[in-house]
Amino acid sequence: MTLKKYFSWKHMLPNCIKPQNSSPGPKVHAAKQSPSLRLSLSDISHPGSPLSLSDLSNSLMSLHIFTLKELELITNKFAKSNFLGEGGFGPVYKGFIDDNLRPGLKAQSVAVKVLDLDGTQGHREWLAEVIFLGQLKHPHLVNLIGYCYEDEHRLLVYEYMARGNLENQLFKRYGPPLPWLTRLKIAIGTAKGLAFLHEEQKPVIYRDFKTSNILLDLAYNAKVSDFGLATDGPEGEETHVTTCVMGTEGYAAPEYISTGHLTTMSDVFSFGVVLLELLTGRRSVDKTRPGREKNLVEWARPLLKDPYKLDGIMDPRLEGQYSTEGARKAAALAYQCLSNHPKSRPTMSSVVKTLKPLLELTDIPIGPFVYIVPTQENSEPIIQKIVPNDHQEKEFEVKIERNGGKKDEKKEKIARLPRRKGHRHRNRVQPARSRAIYSDTDLYRTLGTKLYSPKH
Repeated sequence: MTLKKYFSWKHMLPNCIKPQNSSPGPKVHAAKQSPSLRLSLSDISHPGSPLSLSDLSNSLMSLHIFTLKELELITNKFAKSNFLGEGGFGPVYKGFIDDNLRPGLKAQSVAVKVLDLDGTQGHREWLAEVIFLGQLKHPHLVNLIGYCYEDEHRLLVYEYMARGNLENQLFKRYGPPLPWLTRLKIAIGTAKGLAFLHEEQKPVIYRDFKTSNILLDLAYNAKVSDFGLATDGPEGEETHVTTCVMGTEGYAAPEYISTGHLTTMSDVFSFGVVLLELLTGRRSVDKTRPGREKNLVEWARPLLKDPYKLDGIMDPRLEGQYSTEGARKAAALAYQCLSNHPKSRPTMSSVVKTLKPLLELTDIPIGPFVYIVPTQENSEPIIQKIVPNDHQEKEFEVKIERNGGKKDEKKEKIARLPRRKGHRHRNRVQPARSRAIYSDTDLYRTLGTKLYSPKH
Protein backbone atom coordinates (compact mmCIF):
# COMPACT_ATOMS: atom_id res chain seq x y z
CA MET A 1 0.00 0.00 0.00
CA THR A 2 1.34 3.39 -0.95
CA LEU A 3 1.17 5.93 1.84
CA LYS A 4 0.00 9.47 1.30
CA LYS A 5 1.59 12.29 3.23
CA TYR A 6 -1.42 12.44 5.54
CA PHE A 7 -4.21 9.89 5.89
CA SER A 8 -7.68 10.87 6.97
CA TRP A 9 -10.99 9.18 7.52
CA LYS A 10 -12.45 11.10 4.54
CA HIS A 11 -10.30 9.67 1.76
CA MET A 12 -8.54 6.55 3.10
CA LEU A 13 -10.42 3.24 2.95
CA PRO A 14 -13.83 4.99 3.04
CA ASN A 15 -15.84 1.73 3.29
CA CYS A 16 -14.65 1.09 6.85
CA ILE A 17 -16.23 4.30 8.23
CA LYS A 18 -19.82 5.36 7.88
CA PRO A 19 -20.29 8.77 6.27
CA GLN A 20 -21.01 11.68 8.57
CA ASN A 21 -22.79 14.94 7.99
CA SER A 22 -20.50 17.92 7.57
CA SER A 23 -22.44 19.73 10.28
CA PRO A 24 -23.50 17.33 13.04
CA GLY A 25 -26.51 18.18 15.16
CA PRO A 26 -26.38 19.30 18.76
CA LYS A 27 -26.30 15.71 20.04
CA VAL A 28 -23.53 13.17 20.27
CA HIS A 29 -24.44 9.56 20.87
CA ALA A 30 -23.24 7.14 23.47
CA ALA A 31 -23.34 3.41 23.75
CA LYS A 32 -23.64 1.59 27.07
CA GLN A 33 -21.34 3.23 29.59
CA SER A 34 -18.17 1.28 30.23
CA PRO A 35 -17.57 0.03 33.79
CA SER A 36 -14.31 2.00 33.79
CA LEU A 37 -14.48 5.55 35.14
CA ARG A 38 -12.96 7.03 32.01
CA LEU A 39 -15.31 7.85 29.15
CA SER A 40 -14.02 6.05 26.08
CA LEU A 41 -14.13 7.15 22.47
CA SER A 42 -15.90 3.86 21.67
CA ASP A 43 -18.68 4.84 24.07
CA ILE A 44 -19.94 7.46 21.60
CA SER A 45 -19.79 5.37 18.42
CA HIS A 46 -23.25 3.75 18.72
CA PRO A 47 -26.38 5.55 17.54
CA GLY A 48 -28.37 4.59 20.67
CA SER A 49 -28.69 6.36 24.03
CA PRO A 50 -28.35 10.07 23.23
CA LEU A 51 -25.75 11.94 25.28
CA SER A 52 -26.30 15.68 25.38
CA LEU A 53 -23.47 18.17 25.41
CA SER A 54 -24.32 19.02 29.01
CA ASP A 55 -23.88 15.35 29.94
CA LEU A 56 -20.55 15.31 28.12
CA SER A 57 -19.40 18.42 29.97
CA ASN A 58 -20.35 16.76 33.27
CA SER A 59 -17.95 13.93 32.43
CA LEU A 60 -15.19 16.41 31.62
CA MET A 61 -15.33 18.68 34.64
CA SER A 62 -11.78 19.96 34.15
CA LEU A 63 -12.59 21.61 30.81
CA HIS A 64 -13.99 25.09 30.23
CA ILE A 65 -16.71 25.54 27.60
CA PHE A 66 -15.97 28.74 25.69
CA THR A 67 -18.28 30.73 23.48
CA LEU A 68 -17.19 31.73 20.00
CA LYS A 69 -17.34 35.40 21.02
CA GLU A 70 -14.94 34.75 23.91
CA LEU A 71 -12.43 33.09 21.60
CA GLU A 72 -12.73 35.92 19.09
CA LEU A 73 -12.00 38.33 21.92
CA ILE A 74 -8.86 36.59 23.20
CA THR A 75 -7.43 36.13 19.66
CA ASN A 76 -8.37 39.63 18.44
CA LYS A 77 -10.86 38.06 15.99
CA PHE A 78 -8.30 35.47 14.86
CA ALA A 79 -5.96 38.16 13.61
CA LYS A 80 -3.22 37.28 11.16
CA SER A 81 -0.67 38.64 13.61
CA ASN A 82 -1.72 35.87 16.03
CA PHE A 83 -1.48 33.05 13.49
CA LEU A 84 0.86 30.28 14.73
CA GLY A 85 0.54 27.66 12.01
CA GLU A 86 -1.76 25.10 10.45
CA GLY A 87 -2.08 21.33 10.53
CA GLY A 88 -4.53 18.67 9.40
CA PHE A 89 -7.15 19.92 11.87
CA GLY A 90 -6.98 23.55 10.86
CA PRO A 91 -5.29 26.88 11.71
CA VAL A 92 -3.92 27.68 15.18
CA TYR A 93 -3.91 31.16 16.73
CA LYS A 94 -2.26 32.58 19.82
CA GLY A 95 -4.53 34.21 22.35
CA PHE A 96 -4.42 35.65 25.83
CA ILE A 97 -6.93 35.02 28.60
CA ASP A 98 -7.04 37.80 31.18
CA ASP A 99 -8.41 37.67 34.71
CA ASN A 100 -11.71 39.19 33.66
CA LEU A 101 -12.77 36.58 31.12
CA ARG A 102 -14.38 34.25 33.66
CA PRO A 103 -13.98 33.29 37.33
CA GLY A 104 -11.60 30.45 38.11
CA LEU A 105 -9.59 30.80 34.93
CA LYS A 106 -6.13 32.25 35.47
CA ALA A 107 -4.55 34.77 33.14
CA GLN A 108 -2.42 32.95 30.59
CA SER A 109 -1.40 32.68 26.96
CA VAL A 110 -3.25 30.00 25.00
CA ALA A 111 -3.29 28.38 21.57
CA VAL A 112 -6.68 28.19 19.88
CA LYS A 113 -7.12 25.52 17.22
CA VAL A 114 -9.97 26.01 14.73
CA LEU A 115 -11.47 23.10 12.79
CA ASP A 116 -11.20 23.66 9.04
CA LEU A 117 -14.56 22.51 7.67
CA ASP A 118 -12.92 21.82 4.30
CA GLY A 119 -9.89 20.09 5.80
CA THR A 120 -8.89 16.46 6.24
CA GLN A 121 -10.36 16.11 9.74
CA GLY A 122 -13.83 16.63 11.16
CA HIS A 123 -16.17 16.27 14.13
CA ARG A 124 -14.84 12.84 15.07
CA GLU A 125 -11.27 14.14 15.41
CA TRP A 126 -12.46 17.15 17.41
CA LEU A 127 -14.39 14.84 19.72
CA ALA A 128 -11.37 12.55 20.15
CA GLU A 129 -9.30 15.53 21.37
CA VAL A 130 -12.01 16.50 23.85
CA ILE A 131 -12.59 12.95 25.13
CA PHE A 132 -8.93 12.00 25.57
CA LEU A 133 -7.32 15.25 26.70
CA GLY A 134 -10.37 16.16 28.81
CA GLN A 135 -9.67 13.13 31.01
CA LEU A 136 -5.99 12.23 30.59
CA LYS A 137 -3.64 14.56 32.47
CA HIS A 138 0.12 14.10 32.48
CA PRO A 139 3.14 16.46 32.50
CA HIS A 140 4.09 15.22 29.01
CA LEU A 141 0.67 15.53 27.41
CA VAL A 142 -0.36 18.97 26.23
CA ASN A 143 -2.97 20.53 28.53
CA LEU A 144 -6.40 21.06 26.96
CA ILE A 145 -8.03 24.01 28.74
CA GLY A 146 -11.40 23.93 27.03
CA TYR A 147 -13.41 23.80 23.83
CA CYS A 148 -16.12 25.56 21.83
CA TYR A 149 -19.11 23.83 20.18
CA GLU A 150 -21.45 26.23 18.41
CA ASP A 151 -23.44 25.29 15.28
CA GLU A 152 -20.81 24.04 12.81
CA HIS A 153 -17.92 25.64 14.72
CA ARG A 154 -15.46 23.34 16.53
CA LEU A 155 -12.55 24.92 18.43
CA LEU A 156 -10.03 23.72 21.01
CA VAL A 157 -8.10 25.83 23.55
CA TYR A 158 -4.69 24.59 24.75
CA GLU A 159 -1.87 25.85 26.91
CA TYR A 160 0.57 27.88 24.85
CA MET A 161 3.92 26.20 24.13
CA ALA A 162 6.45 28.96 23.49
CA ARG A 163 8.97 27.04 21.35
CA GLY A 164 6.44 25.51 19.00
CA ASN A 165 6.90 21.99 17.70
CA LEU A 166 9.96 19.77 17.55
CA GLU A 167 9.89 19.62 13.75
CA ASN A 168 10.62 23.34 13.46
CA GLN A 169 13.27 23.28 16.19
CA LEU A 170 15.10 20.20 14.90
CA PHE A 171 15.10 21.00 11.20
CA LYS A 172 15.42 24.79 11.26
CA ARG A 173 17.83 26.12 8.65
CA TYR A 174 19.25 28.96 10.72
CA GLY A 175 20.41 29.31 14.29
CA PRO A 176 22.18 26.84 16.58
CA PRO A 177 21.13 23.17 16.52
CA LEU A 178 19.45 21.42 19.41
CA PRO A 179 22.22 20.21 21.77
CA TRP A 180 22.66 16.50 22.47
CA LEU A 181 21.33 16.57 26.04
CA THR A 182 18.31 18.61 25.00
CA ARG A 183 17.49 15.98 22.38
CA LEU A 184 17.70 13.29 25.05
CA LYS A 185 15.45 15.31 27.32
CA ILE A 186 12.83 15.60 24.57
CA ALA A 187 13.01 11.87 23.78
CA ILE A 188 12.57 10.93 27.45
CA GLY A 189 9.64 13.31 27.93
CA THR A 190 7.70 12.03 24.95
CA ALA A 191 8.49 8.42 25.88
CA LYS A 192 6.97 9.06 29.31
CA GLY A 193 3.86 10.52 27.68
CA LEU A 194 3.37 7.48 25.44
CA ALA A 195 4.08 5.07 28.32
CA PHE A 196 1.34 6.79 30.34
CA LEU A 197 -1.16 6.32 27.49
CA HIS A 198 -0.26 2.67 26.95
CA GLU A 199 -0.49 1.77 30.64
CA GLU A 200 -3.95 3.24 31.25
CA GLN A 201 -6.68 0.84 32.42
CA LYS A 202 -8.15 1.49 29.01
CA PRO A 203 -4.98 1.70 26.87
CA VAL A 204 -4.79 4.54 24.36
CA ILE A 205 -2.96 4.17 21.04
CA TYR A 206 -1.78 7.56 19.88
CA ARG A 207 -1.38 6.52 16.21
CA ASP A 208 0.18 9.72 14.81
CA PHE A 209 3.43 10.22 16.74
CA LYS A 210 5.79 12.53 14.81
CA THR A 211 7.98 15.59 15.34
CA SER A 212 5.27 18.09 14.38
CA ASN A 213 3.00 16.70 17.13
CA ILE A 214 5.61 17.22 19.87
CA LEU A 215 5.38 20.67 21.46
CA LEU A 216 8.11 22.38 23.50
CA ASP A 217 7.94 25.00 26.22
CA LEU A 218 10.65 27.56 27.01
CA ALA A 219 12.65 24.99 28.99
CA TYR A 220 12.35 22.42 26.17
CA ASN A 221 9.95 20.25 28.15
CA ALA A 222 8.24 18.08 25.54
CA LYS A 223 4.50 17.37 25.41
CA VAL A 224 2.55 15.13 23.04
CA SER A 225 -0.26 17.00 21.29
CA ASP A 226 -2.94 16.48 18.61
CA PHE A 227 -5.06 13.50 19.67
CA GLY A 228 -7.38 13.62 16.67
CA LEU A 229 -6.29 10.19 15.41
CA ALA A 230 -5.88 8.56 18.84
CA THR A 231 -8.01 5.51 19.54
CA ASP A 232 -8.74 3.08 22.33
CA GLY A 233 -6.43 0.08 22.41
CA PRO A 234 -7.38 -3.59 22.74
CA GLU A 235 -8.91 -4.71 26.02
CA GLY A 236 -9.27 -8.10 27.65
CA GLU A 237 -8.21 -11.00 25.45
CA GLU A 238 -8.01 -8.88 22.30
CA THR A 239 -4.52 -8.56 20.80
CA HIS A 240 -5.11 -5.65 18.43
CA VAL A 241 -7.58 -3.14 17.06
CA THR A 242 -8.45 -3.25 13.37
CA THR A 243 -8.88 0.23 11.92
CA CYS A 244 -8.52 2.20 8.73
CA VAL A 245 -4.90 3.10 8.01
CA MET A 246 -4.30 6.65 9.19
CA GLY A 247 -1.15 8.56 10.03
CA THR A 248 1.79 10.20 8.31
CA GLU A 249 4.14 8.78 5.71
CA GLY A 250 7.44 7.62 7.15
CA TYR A 251 6.17 7.10 10.71
CA ALA A 252 3.55 4.33 10.45
CA ALA A 253 4.50 0.78 11.50
CA PRO A 254 4.79 -1.71 8.61
CA GLU A 255 2.30 -4.24 10.05
CA TYR A 256 -0.28 -1.48 10.51
CA ILE A 257 0.13 -0.39 6.89
CA SER A 258 -0.23 -3.92 5.52
CA THR A 259 -3.01 -5.28 7.78
CA GLY A 260 -4.71 -2.38 9.58
CA HIS A 261 -3.91 -4.13 12.88
CA LEU A 262 -3.11 -1.49 15.48
CA THR A 263 -1.37 -2.07 18.82
CA THR A 264 0.68 -0.06 21.28
CA MET A 265 3.73 -1.44 19.46
CA SER A 266 2.68 0.67 16.46
CA ASP A 267 3.40 3.76 18.59
CA VAL A 268 6.76 2.27 19.60
CA PHE A 269 7.77 2.04 15.93
CA SER A 270 6.78 5.69 15.39
CA PHE A 271 8.80 6.67 18.45
CA GLY A 272 11.80 4.87 16.94
CA VAL A 273 11.47 7.01 13.81
CA VAL A 274 11.47 10.22 15.88
CA LEU A 275 14.45 9.00 17.91
CA LEU A 276 16.26 8.33 14.64
CA GLU A 277 15.45 11.87 13.48
CA LEU A 278 16.92 13.24 16.72
CA LEU A 279 20.11 11.24 16.18
CA THR A 280 20.62 12.01 12.50
CA GLY A 281 19.02 15.44 12.10
CA ARG A 282 17.23 14.07 9.01
CA ARG A 283 13.53 13.95 8.22
CA SER A 284 11.72 10.60 8.12
CA VAL A 285 11.03 11.17 4.42
CA ASP A 286 13.11 13.53 2.32
CA LYS A 287 12.45 13.33 -1.42
CA THR A 288 15.40 15.63 -2.15
CA ARG A 289 17.95 13.01 -1.07
CA PRO A 290 19.36 10.40 -3.45
CA GLY A 291 18.12 6.82 -3.81
CA ARG A 292 17.49 4.86 -0.65
CA GLU A 293 18.29 7.86 1.56
CA LYS A 294 14.85 9.28 0.79
CA ASN A 295 13.39 7.00 3.49
CA LEU A 296 15.28 7.49 6.75
CA VAL A 297 14.44 4.11 8.31
CA GLU A 298 15.44 2.11 5.23
CA TRP A 299 18.74 3.97 4.97
CA ALA A 300 19.79 4.32 8.60
CA ARG A 301 18.48 1.25 10.43
CA PRO A 302 21.11 -1.17 9.03
CA LEU A 303 23.83 1.22 10.22
CA LEU A 304 22.61 1.68 13.79
CA LYS A 305 24.32 -1.39 15.27
CA ASP A 306 27.72 -0.72 13.71
CA PRO A 307 29.72 1.69 15.96
CA TYR A 308 32.14 2.40 13.09
CA LYS A 309 29.29 3.58 10.85
CA LEU A 310 27.26 5.34 13.52
CA ASP A 311 29.41 8.48 13.50
CA GLY A 312 28.74 8.79 9.78
CA ILE A 313 24.97 9.10 10.27
CA MET A 314 24.92 11.30 13.38
CA ASP A 315 23.71 14.87 12.87
CA PRO A 316 26.78 16.77 11.56
CA ARG A 317 25.45 19.99 13.11
CA LEU A 318 26.26 18.56 16.54
CA GLU A 319 29.93 18.89 15.52
CA GLY A 320 30.82 15.81 17.57
CA GLN A 321 29.46 17.30 20.81
CA TYR A 322 27.62 14.21 22.01
CA SER A 323 28.32 11.24 24.22
CA THR A 324 29.73 8.38 22.13
CA GLU A 325 28.41 5.81 24.57
CA GLY A 326 25.06 7.60 24.78
CA ALA A 327 24.73 7.75 21.00
CA ARG A 328 25.56 4.06 20.72
CA LYS A 329 22.94 3.06 23.30
CA ALA A 330 20.32 5.38 21.83
CA ALA A 331 21.02 3.95 18.36
CA ALA A 332 20.66 0.39 19.67
CA LEU A 333 17.32 1.37 21.22
CA ALA A 334 16.13 2.92 17.96
CA TYR A 335 17.13 -0.30 16.17
CA GLN A 336 14.88 -2.29 18.53
CA CYS A 337 11.95 0.12 18.22
CA LEU A 338 12.15 -0.07 14.41
CA SER A 339 12.00 -3.88 14.27
CA ASN A 340 9.66 -5.26 11.61
CA HIS A 341 8.33 -7.68 14.23
CA PRO A 342 6.11 -5.93 16.81
CA LYS A 343 6.90 -8.47 19.56
CA SER A 344 10.61 -7.64 19.26
CA ARG A 345 10.03 -3.99 20.11
CA PRO A 346 10.40 -2.77 23.71
CA THR A 347 7.53 -1.27 25.69
CA MET A 348 7.58 2.49 26.19
CA SER A 349 8.32 1.99 29.90
CA SER A 350 11.45 0.04 28.89
CA VAL A 351 12.36 2.85 26.52
CA VAL A 352 12.21 5.37 29.38
CA LYS A 353 14.42 3.15 31.58
CA THR A 354 16.98 2.84 28.78
CA LEU A 355 17.13 6.55 27.97
CA LYS A 356 17.22 8.13 31.44
CA PRO A 357 20.75 6.95 32.40
CA LEU A 358 22.12 8.48 29.18
CA LEU A 359 21.65 11.94 30.70
CA GLU A 360 24.29 11.11 33.31
CA LEU A 361 27.05 10.23 30.83
CA THR A 362 29.83 12.80 30.79
CA ASP A 363 31.93 11.73 27.80
CA ILE A 364 30.81 14.75 25.78
CA PRO A 365 33.57 16.83 24.15
CA ILE A 366 33.55 20.49 25.15
CA GLY A 367 32.93 22.61 22.08
CA PRO A 368 33.24 26.33 21.36
CA PHE A 369 29.63 27.31 22.07
CA VAL A 370 28.78 29.81 24.78
CA TYR A 371 25.32 29.92 26.36
CA ILE A 372 24.17 33.10 28.05
CA VAL A 373 21.52 31.70 30.38
CA PRO A 374 18.91 34.28 31.43
CA THR A 375 17.39 34.11 34.91
CA GLN A 376 14.18 35.79 33.86
CA GLU A 377 11.55 33.28 32.75
CA ASN A 378 10.61 34.91 29.46
CA SER A 379 14.09 35.93 28.39
CA GLU A 380 15.64 34.27 25.37
CA PRO A 381 19.05 32.62 25.83
CA ILE A 382 21.90 34.01 23.74
CA ILE A 383 23.92 31.32 22.01
CA GLN A 384 27.20 32.41 20.48
CA LYS A 385 30.10 30.50 18.97
CA ILE A 386 33.42 31.83 20.24
CA VAL A 387 36.93 31.15 18.98
CA PRO A 388 39.25 30.57 20.65
CA ASN A 389 39.25 29.75 24.36
CA ASP A 390 42.23 29.76 26.72
CA HIS A 391 42.96 26.10 26.15
CA GLN A 392 43.05 26.63 22.37
CA GLU A 393 45.36 29.63 22.77
CA LYS A 394 47.87 27.49 24.64
CA GLU A 395 47.67 24.81 21.95
CA PHE A 396 48.34 27.37 19.22
CA GLU A 397 51.23 28.83 21.20
CA VAL A 398 52.85 25.41 21.53
CA LYS A 399 52.38 24.71 17.82
CA ILE A 400 53.96 28.04 16.87
CA GLU A 401 56.97 27.41 19.09
CA ARG A 402 57.45 23.93 17.64
CA ASN A 403 57.39 25.39 14.16
CA GLY A 404 60.06 27.96 15.03
CA GLY A 405 57.60 30.80 15.19
CA LYS A 406 57.55 33.65 17.65
CA LYS A 407 55.08 34.05 20.46
CA ASP A 408 53.98 37.44 19.22
CA GLU A 409 52.64 35.71 16.08
CA LYS A 410 50.03 33.97 18.19
CA LYS A 411 47.40 36.67 17.92
CA GLU A 412 47.83 36.86 14.17
CA LYS A 413 47.33 33.09 13.85
CA ILE A 414 44.24 33.17 16.02
CA ALA A 415 42.77 36.03 14.01
CA ARG A 416 42.91 33.84 10.90
CA LEU A 417 40.78 31.08 12.45
CA PRO A 418 37.56 30.39 10.53
CA ARG A 419 34.46 31.67 12.24
CA ARG A 420 30.85 30.69 11.87
CA LYS A 421 29.29 32.44 8.90
CA GLY A 422 26.96 35.26 9.83
CA HIS A 423 28.35 35.65 13.37
CA ARG A 424 30.82 38.48 13.88
CA HIS A 425 33.26 37.88 16.70
CA ARG A 426 33.10 40.68 19.20
CA ASN A 427 33.11 41.14 22.92
CA ARG A 428 29.55 41.00 24.19
CA VAL A 429 28.44 42.87 27.28
CA GLN A 430 26.43 40.34 29.21
CA PRO A 431 23.11 41.28 30.79
CA ALA A 432 23.32 41.83 34.53
CA ARG A 433 20.94 38.93 35.20
CA SER A 434 22.71 36.23 33.22
CA ARG A 435 25.75 34.05 33.30
CA ALA A 436 27.89 32.44 30.63
CA ILE A 437 28.20 28.67 30.43
CA TYR A 438 30.60 27.13 27.91
CA SER A 439 29.31 24.20 25.85
CA ASP A 440 26.31 21.97 26.36
CA THR A 441 28.41 19.77 28.65
CA ASP A 442 29.35 22.63 30.96
CA LEU A 443 25.78 23.93 30.94
CA TYR A 444 24.66 20.51 32.09
CA ARG A 445 27.37 20.27 34.76
CA THR A 446 26.79 23.78 36.09
CA LEU A 447 23.00 23.70 36.36
CA GLY A 448 22.79 20.00 37.21
CA THR A 449 20.49 17.25 36.04
CA LYS A 450 17.35 19.27 36.80
CA LEU A 451 17.94 21.26 33.62
CA TYR A 452 17.67 18.22 31.38
CA SER A 453 15.81 15.63 33.42
CA PRO A 454 12.02 15.87 33.09
CA LYS A 455 10.41 16.78 36.39
CA HIS A 456 7.91 13.92 36.25
